[in-house]
Amino acid sequence: MTSEEHVSVTERIRRGMGDCTPAERKVARVLLASSPSAGFETVAKLAARAGVSGPTVVRFAVRFGFTGFPEFQQALRDDLDQRSASPMAIYDRDLSASGARSAEETSVLDRAAETTTRAIAGTFAEVAPHDFEAGVAAIAGARGQVWLAGGRFGGLFARYLAQHLQMLRAGVTLLPEEPSARAAAMTGIGRADVLVLFDYRRYEEGTRALATRAAKRHTPVVLFTDSWLSPIALDATVVLASQTDSPSPFDAMSPVLALVEAVIAGCLESLGDPATERMRRTEATADELGLY
Repeated sequence: MTSEEHVSVTERIRRGMGDCTPAERKVARVLLASSPSAGFETVAKLAARAGVSGPTVVRFAVRFGFTGFPEFQQALRDDLDQRSASPMAIYDRDLSASGARSAEETSVLDRAAETTTRAIAGTFAEVAPHDFEAGVAAIAGARGQVWLAGGRFGGLFARYLAQHLQMLRAGVTLLPEEPSARAAAMTGIGRADVLVLFDYRRYEEGTRALATRAAKRHTPVVLFTDSWLSPIALDATVVLASQTDSPSPFDAMSPVLALVEAVIAGCLESLGDPATERMRRTEATADELGLY
């Protein structure tokens, strides 16, 4: 599968807005603000919502590589299918596409090595340097708290990133799971803070609610997600997407980890001497307390 096939329609629009005409950008904003529902309207209705002509909507679809608006809508439907696919649906689809494997084919280890290497390389190739730098700047430069959270699997990476950031700077907190404690934390979130969220298909409403609350409070949101983009992307300040191809029915998380570790390295470089000094003090404290 080529890297282009990993990029959702929404992500392609978000990246390509700078190349659009002013009228086409109006169409893009409507689509991004109401994704994906606006994309399933007729050309006339979408044009009316964007305040442009019908031909502008068609030219917009063509600009992004589609032969016309129907093909654009079909791509949106395909994205929806991908975004909501269960592990078994993915497994059955891939098995049907490739046919049953024979014993003489490559081993699981070889397939895993090839697939994982390709997914990690594709992830780094597709992350825009500007987005990466903006994410690092938001996290490293937050004047208030850096809050982190995620869902069933994303929460694992939120904890991993939080534990590393806590060694580099003050004011880093993993949002508590307990409902009243989480509500208390989110009550005071504001402009000086940053909310870092991890959300992967099948996307979780609880994580999206955090982003909605942050947007209302004008809190920057850094989103780690997959190539099909969590709905949180609409409220996010920065989106860092990973490819998720894997040799199993489950989405690969190794590209996510690689991207998180790149962000950690970026934060260390951005924070400079204060971060390394904090690490020294933390290690001295650990030694003093017998924590290893």
